[in-house]
Amino acid sequence: MKNKFDLMIFDWDGTLVNSIDWIVSCLQQAAAKMDCNIPTDQAAKDVIGLSLVKALDELFPDVDTETKEQLIENYRQRFFSRQLSRNDLFPGVFDMLVELKQAGFQLAVATGKTRAGLDKALASTGTKELFNITRCADETDSKPAPKMIREIIDQLAVANHRSLMIGDSVHDLQMAANAGISSVAVTCGVHTPERLEAYKPLCCLTQATEILDLI
Repeated sequence: MKNKFDLMIFDWDGTLVNSIDWIVSCLQQAAAKMDCNIPTDQAAKDVIGLSLVKALDELFPDVDTETKEQLIENYRQRFFSRQLSRNDLFPGVFDMLVELKQAGFQLAVATGKTRAGLDKALASTGTKELFNITRCADETDSKPAPKMIREIIDQLAVANHRSLMIGDSVHDLQMAANAGISSVAVTCGVHTPERLEAYKPLCCLTQATEILDLI
């Protein structure tokens, strides 16, 4: 992988930030508050990375529009009740991003979060200035559609073959495949190595920070 890529596109939750258990809890508590069927831990994990609307469509396909809107509101209230900080990044992630930036890589985020949610997270973790561009699910198509990646690549004028997606979910890897770029999987988030390897990433790492050993 040495000297092969100019652009690294990171997923956020489960890849850079240790937030999966909190998201699962928030989804389950939102369901309980609305007397909906409470998703299992794995069912909740399986939708992380999608836009919130698409995630709730997957988890609660039979609820009406009003209930779904209340689920969204309950989830957001619960999720934002906890203040994020740099300590919520996986160990070594901040220093990794600094090192990649100083080495000349362009860095991006492609996430299922909303713009408001990501901006708050970037500010809370002190990582905003480390990324050249970020794209969120409420301003483009949700994963695994390729539009998010294509917008990043087009804006930064980087070739597909010089771009790399790093993510913890099958949605990340499928998005990369749909966009025609390479991917690296990390197993610190929602999906097992077996599920991730089915999408043929270049490699499967335990943590995103291990990318430093490959460049």
